[in-house]
Order: sequence, then C-alpha cells, then structure tokens
Amino acid sequence: MSKSDTQKPSIENLLHENRKFKPQKKSFSHYFLQDMSHYLKLYKNSIKNPESFWTRMASEHLDFFKKWKKVFAWKDCKAQWFLGATLNVSYNCLDRHVQSDRKNKAALIWEGEPGETRTLTYLQLSLEVAKCANMLKGIGLHKGDKIAIYMPLIPEAVIAMLACTRIGVVHTVVFGGFSSSSLRDRILDSNCKALITADGGFRKGSAVKMKEMADEALKETPSIKNVIVVKRTHEKVKMFPKRDIWWHELAENYSDSCVAEQLAAEHPLFILYTSGTTGKPKGLMHTTAGYLLGVTLTTKYLFDIKETDIFWCTADVGWVTGHSYLVYGPLSCGATVFMYEGAPIYPEPDRFWKMIAKHKVTILYTAPTAIRSFIRLGKELPKKHDLSSLRLLGTVGEPINPEAWIWYYEVIGNKKCPIVDTWWQTETGAVMIAPFSGVTPTKPGSATLPMFGIEPIILNKDGTPAKKKDGGFLCIKKPWPYMARTIYGDHERYKKTYWQEIEGVYFTGDGARQDKDGYFWIMGRVDDVINVSGHRLGTMEIESAAVEHPLVAECAVVGRPDAIKGQGIVAFITLKKSANINPMLKEEIAKFIIKQIGALARPDEIRFSDSLPKTRSGKIMRRLLRELATTGDIKGDTTTLEDFSVLEKLREKDED
Repeated sequence: MSKSDTQKPSIENLLHENRKFKPQKKSFSHYFLQDMSHYLKLYKNSIKNPESFWTRMASEHLDFFKKWKKVFAWKDCKAQWFLGATLNVSYNCLDRHVQSDRKNKAALIWEGEPGETRTLTYLQLSLEVAKCANMLKGIGLHKGDKIAIYMPLIPEAVIAMLACTRIGVVHTVVFGGFSSSSLRDRILDSNCKALITADGGFRKGSAVKMKEMADEALKETPSIKNVIVVKRTHEKVKMFPKRDIWWHELAENYSDSCVAEQLAAEHPLFILYTSGTTGKPKGLMHTTAGYLLGVTLTTKYLFDIKETDIFWCTADVGWVTGHSYLVYGPLSCGATVFMYEGAPIYPEPDRFWKMIAKHKVTILYTAPTAIRSFIRLGKELPKKHDLSSLRLLGTVGEPINPEAWIWYYEVIGNKKCPIVDTWWQTETGAVMIAPFSGVTPTKPGSATLPMFGIEPIILNKDGTPAKKKDGGFLCIKKPWPYMARTIYGDHERYKKTYWQEIEGVYFTGDGARQDKDGYFWIMGRVDDVINVSGHRLGTMEIESAAVEHPLVAECAVVGRPDAIKGQGIVAFITLKKSANINPMLKEEIAKFIIKQIGALARPDEIRFSDSLPKTRSGKIMRRLLRELATTGDIKGDTTTLEDFSVLEKLREKDED
C-alpha cells in the first residue's frame, strides 16, 4: 500500500450536523451522574486504571457467592474476567430483589396482541422461574447443556431464559420470525438437547404456526430429545409422544423452589446467532459475570433507572437487544419491564402510543427504522394519546438520521425527554457509545461519547489513525468485560473476524468519524459503503440527507455495479402520506441530496416504494435491495423478512 493510499480517508465525510442540545433541568431529584465533569472523571479513571475500576463496579453492582482471585486475563484472543469468582444471573435478577422491598414490585407487565395483559411481581416471577428450572432438570438437563428457545414474545420466554441461567443451562434463543431451516441450523450448530417453543404466537391478527415450523426443523436435529410447548394460540398442533409435552402439564409435577447454582464467572451464559446469516450460522458466546456487569451498568447509568420507571425495550428476545435490555439489564437493576407481543401498528396504527399511555411507560427504547415508519404515518397519531409519562427516549439497532432524531425529540418526547442514541453490537453484549441521560449534551445523529472502560479509536485500513475530521474504521483498543468470548465452535474465525482484521484492536465492521468535540458519528456498516469514482461513501449519510426532504419518510441506499464509476447509487424511497408524486419529484429529491452533501452523492436512480423490506425487528434488509438493484431479482435468504408482499411489489416496480 502506498503512502498516498494510507493517508486517504477510509470513508468520505459528507454529512454535516451542527445542532446541539444541552441537558434540560433534571425532572428527578438526581441522576447517577451529576454533570459532564463527573462523567469525565469516572471515564478517565476507567481507562487509566481498568482493573481497579471494574473491581469496584463489580463489587458495587453484582452479588457474588465467591469473590475473584484475578480480574483479567488475555491470551490467544481469549478474554477472562473475574477469574475464580462464582455468581448466578437469575439470583442477581430475582432473588436479591425478592429479599428486599422490591418483593411485590411489578417485574414484568405484558400485553398480548389481542389485548390481554399479565403482570408478574418479582416474587411471582421468581417462583415461575424456579418451577421452570426444576422442569428443565426433570427432563434431564444439566449444567453446561444447551437448549434452544423458539417462542413468541410472551412471559414464558423470559421465564425460560432465567430458568436456564438458574441451573447453568446455556440457552440459544432463536427469533420467532425465523424459518424452520434457520432454527434447524442453529440447533445443529450448538448441539441443543431440548427445545422450548409454543403452539404459536399472534402477529398482525394471525396465528404464527411456530410448533409446525419447529416440527419441520426437528426432522433433521437428532440431538433434541425433549420439546416443551407453551399453549398460546390454542390452535390444534401435533404432539409427538415421548418427545413433546405441554408446559402447563409438566409444571404441575414440580415445585417452585430451586436454589440458584453457583456458577463460575466465565461459565457460558448464552449463544446468540447473528441475524441474516447465510451458510454456517455465527454463534456469539457470552459468559456470566462480565456480560451481566455490562448490561447492569449500562442500564443504570445510561437510562438512569429509577424505582418508578416502566422500561419498554421494543426488541424481541431473539435479538441481543432483547437479551440485554428487555431481560437481563433491567431486571438486574430491579426495574419494571413492559413487553408487547405483536405488530406495532395492529390493529390500528397508533397501537404503540395507546400502550404507552395505558401503561404509563416512562422509558421507550426502539429502532430508528420504527421511528421513520411512524413519521410516515404522521404526527397526528401520537398526538391523540397522553405520552406525558415518558421521561427518556432511546434508539438502537443502527445510526439514527438527524431528521428522525428531531421528530422523535419533538413529537414523541415533547421536547422534554433526553434521547439516548446507543451504538453497540451482538458481539459487544451491551452499549459501548451513548450519551448519559440528563448529562451529555446531544447532537442529532451522534452516539456521542464512550461508556466507562471503552476506548474507541478510528483507524485507516492499514491501522494508522484516521484524521479526526475524516471517516474511518471504528475499532476498540482493549478487551472489556461484556464482550463475546468466541464464535461457538470456531475460535479461529472469531480471531480473524474481530482481532486480526486490523492487528491488535477489536474491529467492529462499522465506519465512523469523530468531530471537533470528540463525539462519535457512526456511518454504518463497512459493507454498506459505496465506492463512487474512487470515493467511499457511507450509505447512512446519503439516507440521512434524503429524509430531510419534507416529503420523504424513509430511504434505503444501495450500490450497484457501474462500468464508469465503479458503483452507482440507487435510492429506494417511501414518501409521506401527504406527498403527491409528480414527474419532477425524483429530480427534486436528487437535487436536494446534492445540496445537502454534494454532487458525489447524487443517486443514479431513485425508486419510490410503498414500503421497504424489513425484519420483524424493524431493520431494513439492504442486502435484498442491493440484489434487486443489481440483478433485478431477489434470490437470497429472506427468512427474517416481515412482509413478503413487499418484495413482490418491488419486483413489479422493477419490471415496470
């Protein structure tokens, strides 16, 4: 590589956002952090003296049965934290609260898509978890065994996860929207001995036939000996004798008392497979102490959890966000968690806002794609409901464009709720970069500053530091407690993917830049970068520019081969309901993008669409759009797609 190549910015920096929001006067008596100087003091200490910092944090925030002999070890890209210590996740999420004034506090408030509700106090949840743990032992599962969980978003999914942690069984939760082949592949890779599923779940008014899909998967999974089935939809399903048993029938045989196992700090907690994989699944393995410490600290400090909070993370438990901020983080902190089973706009498009008003949700943590979908539906819908209970808003899953950030802040937060824009990954386990609510001045579209103990750095591909104003590859200098330990069954792949791409640092696979204040701006996945005439452009910045147009609701940008420029830009756009399509609108939007970020970003083609292909967690499936823009057809893996009719409409438009 020549000197000129190494000095060239890895990714062009096109987006410029200058708005800044200072923290408002505190609506509660105090935050865990008092001001920015408090944050900076703690942060600097965590970087300068990491072992003493993590020792103090672990001692203050987790209950251990046995203390550690050594804080940290690192060899062959294998991290170990709190060596010699023993603890239990279920004990930290339940028992210590049951032994306190939180005993009769609501731990879980659930609403099903048809409208029924259930509330479980910490005591009630602990009894259900203990009974489920005894059920698992009763079917022959022991510490270290693997189990798959394939369920709708119902309380039993949370109960099952916590029951596994109580006895040291390693769970792999498979998202309920995945196909039978996806479930099969994950079971085979992790060698699960049992499966917990349901007859089905409700989605957009229909019953999803989960047991039927599970049966199809189990035709090729000889390791599964037992299947526990929750009765949710009450539709008739086939039960296989000696293998299948109803949850409620099994539960009748077991007590609700089960002592939590004392597990080693590095005992495997769960294996979670990255979404959208093709070929061999990639299972990230997280362990007990470090992961629990990470989700506990980030929940407490970033979301400023109070006893009166009702915390709604809209993610499914099949994703890492659901693991960390629907289950383990909030429950470890003793919070009340809200769960919703179904589609966000069923049976009416204001379902989200209606539930927030009904249950007095105080913290909402959702995805930018969901926010952009709500923008398209109009601000009249949320304004029909009393959202005054909200005190904090969070975003997760991908970078949020400034326009969506402002809408979220003004329309949903009524200009009074701080926005916690979080950057992290399945691999990182918990939030790595985010503002501290009520403390960090925020900038629309920036994840701002790092969490304690996390030292991000932006590099060129050759490992040299990128200039502050330029884009580059986001990396992390040192290991941290809540990182994934390995790819299950393939540590060489783990080393190569994360620690050897740029030698000596953790390679996130994301592009980013830092501004003059040191704030981090995530520019999207490196794979989503488009190379136009030798310039590497982040798709997120082009998308952000497009949605600032007053008629644009959502935009997804992909690259396609171009004989002259290398790659051309194709923008898939959904318009707001108020928009009237006219022959000049595409050119108008193209000129608007050019005005915002420059002529390099001019789309070669703009396609209007009623909707974009998304997963059930709300992520736009750009891979499918890239395939459509390049070949005119879609033949890749569509198992995570929410609405298959979207593809047919896109194909029709392509043929037109």
